[in-house]
Amino acid sequence: MRRAVCPGSFDPVTNGHLDIVGRASKLFDEVVVAVGVNKSKNRLFDAEERMDMLRQACAGFDNVQVAGFRGLLTDFCSEHDIIAIVKGLRAVSDFDYELQMAQMNASLAPIETVFVPTSPEYSFLASSLVKEVAAFGGDVSGLVPDFVRELLTVRLAERAAAGD
Repeated sequence: MRRAVCPGSFDPVTNGHLDIVGRASKLFDEVVVAVGVNKSKNRLFDAEERMDMLRQACAGFDNVQVAGFRGLLTDFCSEHDIIAIVKGLRAVSDFDYELQMAQMNASLAPIETVFVPTSPEYSFLASSLVKEVAAFGGDVSGLVPDFVRELLTVRLAERAAAGD
C-alpha cells in the first residue's frame, strides 16, 4: 500500500489545503493529514480542534485519515510506513523553501517529496491571511469550508472580547 502524508499546521484548514489533500488522495492508496503539534507555537486553534476540523473537512475522502505528530516528520513517516510527503506549492518562493526541506528529509529517511502545484484559484491562500482578513471582518467564505468560517468567526470574537 502506498501511503503519503500531507503535513501542516492547518490553523485553520483552508480550501487550498483541501485541494491538495483531495488531489493526493487520487495519487496514493492512503493519505494521512498530519497536524504538527508544537505547544510552544501560539495557534488560534489547539491541535485537537485543528484535527477535528480536518476530520470533518476530509470526511468525503474515503482514503484520508487525520493524525497529530510531534518531532520530526520523517520519524512520523517511518513509524507509519509512509513513503511520500505531499506538499502544495503556491509560488516559486514556496519551492525554494520546500526543496531544501525535501532534501533534508531525504537525508534523514528513505522518503520522497511530491510537489503539487496549487490550483490557480488558491494560489494566494494562506491560513495566516485568512485569519487576518477574518479578524478585520472580511468575507472568507469560499476560502475555507463554511463550518470553519463559523468556528473562525466565533474564536476571533472570543479573542477580541478577551483583549488578545
